Amino acid sequence: MAAFLQWRRFNFFDKEVVKDPETSQTYDKLKDINISASVSGRGQLIFGDHDGYLHMLNRELQINSFKAYEIRVSHLFQMKQHNLLISIGEDEQGVNPLIKVWNLEKMEKGIPNCTRISRAIPANKPTPVTCLAAHECLNWMAVGFENGSVIVLKGDITKDRHSKSKVVYENSKPITGLAMKTSGKNIILFVTTGGSVISINISAKQEQKTTLEDFGCCSSCSVMTDHTQDNQLVIGRQDAVYFYQPDGRGPCLAFEGEKLQLHWFRGYLIVVGKENKGLPRAPILGGQTLEMNIVSVYDIQNKFIAYTAPYADVISILCEWGSVYILSGDRKLYHLQEKDTQTKLEMLFKKNNYTLAISLAKSQQYDQDGLIDIFKQYGDHLYGKGDHDGAIDQYIKTIGKLEASYVIRKFLDAQRIHNLTKYLQALHKAQQATEEHTTLLLNCYTKLKDVNKLDEFIMTKDREVDFDVETAMKVCRQAGYHKHALFLAEKHQKHEWYLRIQLEDNKDYQKALEYIGKLEFDEAEENLKKYGKMLISEVPQQTTELLKRLCTDYRPIDRPLIDQVNLDGGIPRIQKASAEEFIHIFVSNSPRLTEFLEHMIKVQPNSPSLLYNTLLELYLHDIVHEKDISAKTDKVRKTEDLLKNPEAKYDLDQALVLCQMNNFKAGILYLYEKAHLYQQILRYHMEHDDYVYVIDTCKKFGAQDSNLWVQALSYFARKEENCKPQLMDVLAHIDKKNLLPPLLVIQTLAHNSTATLSVVKDYIIRRLQLENDQITEDERLIKQYREDTEKKRAQIEELKTTAKIFQAAKCSICNHPLELPSVQSFPSTGTKIFQAAKCAFHPLELPSVHFLCEPHSFHQHCFESYAENDSECPVCAAENRKIMDIIRAQEQSKDLHEFFHNQLERSQDGFSVVADYFGRGVFNKVTLITDSPTRQRTGSRTSSRLP
Repeated sequence: MAAFLQWRRFNFFDKEVVKDPETSQTYDKLKDINISASVSGRGQLIFGDHDGYLHMLNRELQINSFKAYEIRVSHLFQMKQHNLLISIGEDEQGVNPLIKVWNLEKMEKGIPNCTRISRAIPANKPTPVTCLAAHECLNWMAVGFENGSVIVLKGDITKDRHSKSKVVYENSKPITGLAMKTSGKNIILFVTTGGSVISINISAKQEQKTTLEDFGCCSSCSVMTDHTQDNQLVIGRQDAVYFYQPDGRGPCLAFEGEKLQLHWFRGYLIVVGKENKGLPRAPILGGQTLEMNIVSVYDIQNKFIAYTAPYADVISILCEWGSVYILSGDRKLYHLQEKDTQTKLEMLFKKNNYTLAISLAKSQQYDQDGLIDIFKQYGDHLYGKGDHDGAIDQYIKTIGKLEASYVIRKFLDAQRIHNLTKYLQALHKAQQATEEHTTLLLNCYTKLKDVNKLDEFIMTKDREVDFDVETAMKVCRQAGYHKHALFLAEKHQKHEWYLRIQLEDNKDYQKALEYIGKLEFDEAEENLKKYGKMLISEVPQQTTELLKRLCTDYRPIDRPLIDQVNLDGGIPRIQKASAEEFIHIFVSNSPRLTEFLEHMIKVQPNSPSLLYNTLLELYLHDIVHEKDISAKTDKVRKTEDLLKNPEAKYDLDQALVLCQMNNFKAGILYLYEKAHLYQQILRYHMEHDDYVYVIDTCKKFGAQDSNLWVQALSYFARKEENCKPQLMDVLAHIDKKNLLPPLLVIQTLAHNSTATLSVVKDYIIRRLQLENDQITEDERLIKQYREDTEKKRAQIEELKTTAKIFQAAKCSICNHPLELPSVQSFPSTGTKIFQAAKCAFHPLELPSVHFLCEPHSFHQHCFESYAENDSECPVCAAENRKIMDIIRAQEQSKDLHEFFHNQLERSQDGFSVVADYFGRGVFNKVTLITDSPTRQRTGSRTSSRLP
């Protein structure tokens, strides 16, 4: 076995001779047993001998033996998942092998229950058994024979009557090994002979045989691996060890030397080999010299020899209780205990064999923290040797557990920047990088000027981002890699960063504006507010157009006009910004602001007053500074149109202030008129001495405010120049509308030296004549009222003292005759008199009703039909009600002093108003009632009523 020397050797097992727990001496209870077969499993070691006995050895090394066969035990098979033991032996002389199945859970007097006994004879041709195998499902059992036949027993292997046997393979060479494996839904039987390796699908309706190899192996030189090696069949030959799957050969390990036995233990392949070179002389037992064997334990996965040692004529190797037990020819039982993983690793560390330590730790399912510690130690080892590339590879494996700063500090030297870059890249891929790591990595790229790596790290569109985007943009921008920063900003929709780079670094205002036009409404609005001044300054026309869209009906420029909402019949949502919030960005570009405001009030006439006020201010400013006459005329027209637009919502007061500040006469006068400030219009013309406009203003607005003529009179009276035509015109209107008493007119004109008597002569004569006529008329009315008053008093007195004779001959309603009463009655109370036309002793005929007014008389039935109540004359009721309403109105309004003063100020004839209120009793005498010196005086106004 020379080839295995290429593998590294370690001593990962501790060897000791098994001691008897009772005597502490070497265990010797197996020395007198002539062992023919052995097996282990289910917590015990089982040996069969040539006398037909089965010996079961438990963990306390106590033996339980019983007679299983009359002659000998030849083969044993222990099920792993069931406590069943299958044995083959002879009860009779000759070739007559018997299969027995023992249930080890049912013991009676130390003997397990035998559930099955059947003969193992292929095709009625007795031949010795060479090997045995069974499937854990308990439905398949295979027996190999010396004549090259293999029979398979299908059915419950614990019972003979439910099992059917069938020959599945025949060959001229003896069968040397059998093994079963589950492959999907199929049961595969591996068969080895001295000249071939075959796999048979025994679960198929027709057995499917596959020849895997044209050479075979000796007996005991085949074994099945466990799941760590995918349950492969392993055979040992002189030149190598071969692995097989059901469909072909797998790997091959060149372990030279004669192989006697193959066993499998926890991922280890145990090979018992024969080697004579350099070995000590074999011991002598019973007069026979024993051969020395080499027991080697191979770690197939990690490619090293875990243990190797010579033993005298190895009879059997059994694996149980987590250890390996070796029974040698001198009947000694040896115990191989595997060292713990930490001990193994320490041994590897001492030899600086970190690669193997890592591989071993992984195969032993070492915890992650332990692996990280190995990687760190290995990295430190390589770093100390100067292998920085190898060290950084190991440190990369520690990412997530080992603090990154531990590694970064080692490679901060400029000469190690490549290694540091590699580590930082791995940090980002593992998503363990912080902002500082991203900054450091990008600085490494920029220091190295490795644009390709920088492109690979940043510019790959489909690459998953494993770094902080803002940090990367910041570093790229500082290093002057604006292209990369822009790519990140656009890809990850970092709008603020994109615009900042385009505007502040690249000065590409057009692209920045186009980018804003593609944003959603809220983001576009926010960024235009932020960068609007700069954009208006650099690309005014395009920015203005974008603002128009933003403030009317905004949608991103790359979005179709008709989207899914329109197609589905829905009403699209209109998004628009407040135009007044963007006025300030036009601070350096009045023409564009004018254009913007004109557009907004055109498409949105209900725009806020701020827009109209600002546009008016711009118009007025342009008018003041415009030198070209035609252009100025056009701007004046636009300003007037704006002011006169009925939908314009400018603030009247502010607009007036703007017009006054810019001395815009047309606007001032229009706004005065719109605000009904007629006094201000007149005053404006007076200040500019526009006599014609003063007169025109009085004529135009005198009906609304008659005081304008009075002010015009005062104005012209103060002028020392000859204003006789104007004075005459004003006096004519004052005279016509009786706006001022003549005395006040004369007093006003007395201050003007040019206003001679000829100016006011006609006015004075006319006014005196009118007043004289008015005095005559008033005296006539006074006389008439006095006469009427005396008549009323006489009537009242007559009603109080003189009898009233009713002589009406007809009813005042129906105009039919009335029968006069024969007896007159003079009532002292009441207003109506009932009289009969007949004597009181006879039935009444045509009763009548008489009233003191006129007087009026009625038939009783006519009165009852037409009168609203019993105490009122139907004929006089309407007139009397009017008079009473007037009296009540005077009663209610006689205390309205404020109303009186307002009416007095507005009236052209104040004396008439005073007379009217005097008639209502407003100025009647006040009577004071005083109860005591300390009591507050209270007055009650007396009132008079018409009789």
